Amino acid sequence: MDVTLQGIDPAALRALLFGCVSLLLSLHVWRWIRLRPGSRSRSAPGPPGPFAWPVIGNAAQMGGAPHLYFARLAQKYGNVFQIRLGSRTVVVLNGDSIKQALIKQGLDFAGRPDFTSFQYVSNGDSLAFGTITDWWKIHRKVVYSTVRMFSTGNPQTKRTFEGHVLSEIQELLQVFVDKSAQLRFFQPLTYLVVSTANIMSALCFGRRYSYEDEEFRQVVGRNDQFTQTVGAGSIVDVMPWLQYFPNPIKTIFENFKELNREFNQFIRDKVTEHRKTIQSSSIRDMTDAFIVSLDQQRDKSGLSLGKDYVSPTMGDIFGASQDTLSTAEQWIVLILVKYPEVQRRLQQEVDKVVDRGRLPSIQDQPRLPYVMAFIYEIMRFTSFVPLTIPHCTTADTSIMGYTVPKDTVIFINQWSINHDPALWSHPETFDPERFLDQDGVLNKDLTSSVLIFSLGKRRCVGEELSKLQLFLFVAVLAHQCHITADPDRPPSLEYLYGLTLKPQAFFISVSLRDRDGASRPETDEEARVESTSDQ
Repeated sequence: MDVTLQGIDPAALRALLFGCVSLLLSLHVWRWIRLRPGSRSRSAPGPPGPFAWPVIGNAAQMGGAPHLYFARLAQKYGNVFQIRLGSRTVVVLNGDSIKQALIKQGLDFAGRPDFTSFQYVSNGDSLAFGTITDWWKIHRKVVYSTVRMFSTGNPQTKRTFEGHVLSEIQELLQVFVDKSAQLRFFQPLTYLVVSTANIMSALCFGRRYSYEDEEFRQVVGRNDQFTQTVGAGSIVDVMPWLQYFPNPIKTIFENFKELNREFNQFIRDKVTEHRKTIQSSSIRDMTDAFIVSLDQQRDKSGLSLGKDYVSPTMGDIFGASQDTLSTAEQWIVLILVKYPEVQRRLQQEVDKVVDRGRLPSIQDQPRLPYVMAFIYEIMRFTSFVPLTIPHCTTADTSIMGYTVPKDTVIFINQWSINHDPALWSHPETFDPERFLDQDGVLNKDLTSSVLIFSLGKRRCVGEELSKLQLFLFVAVLAHQCHITADPDRPPSLEYLYGLTLKPQAFFISVSLRDRDGASRPETDEEARVESTSDQ
């Protein structure tokens, strides 16, 4: 039966439409009032928080640096507060509430929200972005033991890992020297990404790529697009309806889905190649190890036969590690040229321990406390992972006297700990010496206060590997070269926000140091990084 508006009185139609709109608006306002901070009628109240606008909540107030916005709110409301992002209630944890939640109440706060973007990471099978199940716990144990086995598990694997890192850093320095000779000043960011990805490629897949390999550069060169979409406060996750009509957020999300398809295919191809040639009696790399161990655990656990858990695992390890480490290395190089006196101090310490006939090694680490202090200060000062991947609660719980219902989204503001004036004197000043006692010994109690790899059940499984790799990177740079900034384009501490904070583009020039340790301008394009064949 056809229904038309012909014959309906216009005044009655207007009244009907007005009534419908009023009803919808009333329902929305009622829901907003019910869910706003402090509105719950419980024995223990929900966390306090700022006024939230209907529909968008507090999204517009976060700006380009949500971690700083959260730190300001913590000063007003305390270390536990809540905001609204779109239709989601989000509890933000700062300061001492973080350890309370992630360590003392670890299971309650270890979930992952059902965010739209998370479903596209490793096709929804990611360990890092997945929810906690019995299989997840087994899976994580296998991943932790395998990563350790191929990096720091025993002296032999540690030497192999060290060899991969040193070899790749030498390749990187040669690229830096060549680019300096050609251009005088150049942007190092792309080369740092490829270098870090090559180290992980050697560990994961048993091969490295040329710095000019376009396919590899395409796969690893879009980290910023990935981290902007999965970082805490991503608009598409809290307002998913934006992906269904033309707008800038939809375009960003479509690009995110495409880069995930490309990355997932790259990883699947590597795993398929390994499955064709694997010999369980001769494990070549991490992919081989995971094929053997995860397939066995899958079959023991009675999970779907034939389901591939290796590809998402390799995607997590290769993707997360190379992004985090390349971001750290970008900040390291930037800080070295921004604070040349720090660079000189590093060179002086390394020169006292490592002679010119060899490169620094992992064994030198205990005798290079300033190098380690520098690395911890990089992590603290830049807080390049300002907020962790978003968590959610797995049960009705409470934190610091506030009730938090099950499935509430949780943001962990790591930046708040790293810049807490109660922990750090002059937290906005870059000062590696804060980690050294009066005898120049590394203060391990203080280094343990730096938060960059999260805590508890979601702590990064590659933390130990990452710190060793950063140690070798800093020590070799200090030993082998001198880095200067372009005086016409001085480096800035400004950054691009995402899951990791990426520094803005900057320009450097790199020269090798003489055999006596002095710096010299590099003008010969044929110059080569010092030989280490005697190692």
